[in-house]
Amino acid sequence: MATTKKATVKKPVETVKVAPKAAEVVEVKTEAKAEVKAETKAAPAKKAPAKKAPAKKAAAKAGSVKIQVEFSGKSYTTEDLVKIAKDVWKFDLKKKASDFKDVEIYVKPEENQAYYVINGEVKGNFAL
Repeated sequence: MATTKKATVKKPVETVKVAPKAAEVVEVKTEAKAEVKAETKAAPAKKAPAKKAPAKKAAAKAGSVKIQVEFSGKSYTTEDLVKIAKDVWKFDLKKKASDFKDVEIYVKPEENQAYYVINGEVKGNFAL
């Protein structure tokens, strides 16, 4: 009958460098333990896989931006102008709403006009 002995094997402390930012280097030290069951008949020892250092996540949340254009007693937010451009796309140009990808809007208060470029191709303007 073979007898088994339980042995605890300690791996040396490993130093892992994690760079969350280009200018900043953080050193994380980990220590992994592996339990090995060894038979007295000289069976090869098996090692448990080493643990990886936890990855650090930089939680960068973008702040919200709100732009409001006021002139001649009128007031328009960015959302208002995009909604008008989407309405022009859908109702005036008779295009599908799902085809509207992006828009660039240029406001010229002295002309009471907003000029747009939709999806990088379609150009036009609407009155404010």
